[in-house]
Amino acid sequence: MVQQTSAVLLEHQANSVTKRLCDALAARVGEALAEERLDRQSRGEKYLDHAHESDFARQVSAMECARLSAARRQEGLPALTELEEQTLIGRAIDQVLGMGLLQPTLDDPMISDIHIRGNAPIWVKLRNGQRECRPPVVDSDDELIDLIRRTAARMGRSERRFDAGAPELNLQLADGSRLFATMDVSARPSLVIRKHQFDISSLADLVERGMMSHSTSELFRAMVLSKRNVIIAGGTGSGKTTLMRALINEVPPNERIVTIEDAYELGLERFEHLHPDHDALQSRPANIEGQGEITLADLTKMALRMDPDRVIVGEVRGAEAFPMLMAMSQGNNGSMCTLHADSTRSVFPKLVAYMSMSTHALPVETTNLLISSSVHFVVHIDVVGGQRRVGSVREVVDTDGSTIVSNEIIRTHNGQVGVGYPLREETRDLFASCGFDEGLLR
Repeated sequence: MVQQTSAVLLEHQANSVTKRLCDALAARVGEALAEERLDRQSRGEKYLDHAHESDFARQVSAMECARLSAARRQEGLPALTELEEQTLIGRAIDQVLGMGLLQPTLDDPMISDIHIRGNAPIWVKLRNGQRECRPPVVDSDDELIDLIRRTAARMGRSERRFDAGAPELNLQLADGSRLFATMDVSARPSLVIRKHQFDISSLADLVERGMMSHSTSELFRAMVLSKRNVIIAGGTGSGKTTLMRALINEVPPNERIVTIEDAYELGLERFEHLHPDHDALQSRPANIEGQGEITLADLTKMALRMDPDRVIVGEVRGAEAFPMLMAMSQGNNGSMCTLHADSTRSVFPKLVAYMSMSTHALPVETTNLLISSSVHFVVHIDVVGGQRRVGSVREVVDTDGSTIVSNEIIRTHNGQVGVGYPLREETRDLFASCGFDEGLLR
């Protein structure tokens, strides 16, 4: 491991000269883009979209490289080779319109997660679960902070501060990846990027990748079509959002969906043909004056005024649990959310704890009654040996004082996923009307 890290550092030092040239070229491209935007603004024209800005930046870069080669020849130095020129142009465009030296890593389809700590070598997690060390993408901690701020200014749909007064940042990148950064509260500036696979967007895709069996996928399809309220639980990176996206894509296209997230991750706009009538809401922090904060709980209340057929909460972890459960119990069946939990059974006490954070704190018995009347199914995703799989599906039946009564329909025993209790007769009839045969589970 030490030898691997040393080799990475040597590679980084060898690239320092190229980086200086790239910085100079990026500065010129940035100036040209700024001038173009001002010129268009003065003429009352729209700004170029990302694709046309990339073309414009490439043209400027090519002209600057031609000038550089001419200057080098006059000084008796060799002109830039075609490979050197293309490398400089690509890096400069990435720096101005992308995330600099990090962009090639971000574009790598084999990478699922990226971990950056200041100017140390970065670590990436591959789709197969392996981890690798890669060269640093910045020369200093301050350069990483600047990179994060530039990205926030370019990608954020609202004001996104990143400083000592707002030491965390949470947003979605152009490709749908989720960026989370910290400073001051961490020993060094830290950046974590989780890349979403939007091509894995159906239950059939998840069956193919071994997350579930065909019979379980049919069970999930029946849950969606019969408008059951579902909570998806699991650990960090277990695939909760991926499964939720697949379930949402089973919703009939004539239904209106409103999603609520901290950072846009579900990406319903990528499936416009499946969900022509949808709205996506995102929370936001307070501004520099401490005003304008919109929480997930606020958004949940807003969503109920937007005439939804289904309300989808990206992740429940606090006071938003109360309005969400109220929405589920007031006729907005078919709603879904994700929650961090280590089993389907532990979801219930976590919901009770989250409900206690609300200004409408209720007795435990009343809270359990609300949960049992709102939630129909709880799903848990396990990660075993790097493989994600649906390990438990629990049907909520009733409440008994301080206890939620439920049946585990699908369970894991001795490492094997199998069938547990049968569905309730009422649920079985409802699913049968949606084309589901419980015999598939048996």
